[in-house]
Amino acid sequence: MPLGIPLPRFSRCAALPVLAAAFVAGCKPHTAGPSGPPAGVVPEVSVAKPVAKRLTDWDEFSGRLVARDRVEVRARVSGYLTEIHFKEGTQVKEGDLLFTIDPRPYAAAVQRAEAMLAQAKTNAELATIEAKNATKLREGQVISAEESERRLKSAAGEQAAVRAAEAMLISAQLELEFTQIKAPISGRVSDARVTEGNLVSGGTQGSTLLTTIVALDPIYVDFEADERSVLKYREMHKTGERKSALFGRIPAEMALIHEEGWPHKGEIDFVDNQLNPATGTIHARCVFPNGDQLMSPGFFARVRIPGSGEYDGLLIRDSAVGDDQGSSYVWVLDAEDKAVYLPIKPGPLLDGMRVVRSGLKADDRVVVLGLMSVRNGVKVKASTVEMQPAAADTPATEKKP
Repeated sequence: MPLGIPLPRFSRCAALPVLAAAFVAGCKPHTAGPSGPPAGVVPEVSVAKPVAKRLTDWDEFSGRLVARDRVEVRARVSGYLTEIHFKEGTQVKEGDLLFTIDPRPYAAAVQRAEAMLAQAKTNAELATIEAKNATKLREGQVISAEESERRLKSAAGEQAAVRAAEAMLISAQLELEFTQIKAPISGRVSDARVTEGNLVSGGTQGSTLLTTIVALDPIYVDFEADERSVLKYREMHKTGERKSALFGRIPAEMALIHEEGWPHKGEIDFVDNQLNPATGTIHARCVFPNGDQLMSPGFFARVRIPGSGEYDGLLIRDSAVGDDQGSSYVWVLDAEDKAVYLPIKPGPLLDGMRVVRSGLKADDRVVVLGLMSVRNGVKVKASTVEMQPAAADTPATEKKP
């Protein structure tokens, strides 16, 4: 056709789809596409067999560290604070001297009580002598029966006065002793709430708070267990699968907010006797050793306790598990090293490994590395590695426990 002569309208329209197809074909890069790797290329993957192990499921809860013992140190007698004997924020032992209140008024009270006791004893001795004489005089009918009886009663009254004076002396001595304020427990002491020279008040009401002491070893973790979990544990106790914390101590593990894994081992030592209807939870407590005393009350903690009895299970790398619209799967190799899509039912993470509850066999070869190049029915070149991942072959996207 000569140049410059326009095509008919129907010819131009027919040519457009052809030109568009040619343009797309020319611009499309040469890739393997979603169906697999380029033709002739055999994907290389790493496979491992599941780890068969006796397993226990764990239930996790959030809690707070609580001191085993906490004491508010208060003044028991009134007076001027004369001396502080401890360094704030340090460890103290039971019986260590913490504060001194001016003891002079109480020392004088002790001396006065001692004098009153001495006087009461003298009066009692004199009354006792008179009572003895009255008995002899009455036998000789020198004095009347009424006089004899009066002297005997007087002697008994003076003995009672001695006992009262002794009690007053003990009270005075206690108040003198209370001017030396000592640590009632061993633990870490807080700051001094009152400085030297201030007047402090004693007694059972309105007494002055001087400082606090908390015992740190062992340390408690308080947490709340939901009603569904509590009922599950009690049902397991009925069936003999796992003992209830109501009837014995249950192992527990704990981690602080900055810690990975579960480095602290302890046990549940208390479960409350009723459920809180407002929250639908029941209060429980774990106890953990804290020999280095680096854990302090108030810290947030994660706690886990056994949520099942022991059972035979399989563990695989968590990175080997894929997600397909809410369902989980893994790639395994058949006898011809071809990839097979295998649905599984996963369980919780355990020490960085994923528990597989069903769908997998112990002798299956699971693809753990090179998953992106695997397609169903595609033959691969497999190398065997350990299922427990080493630091060198752990993918950056692998989930951490």
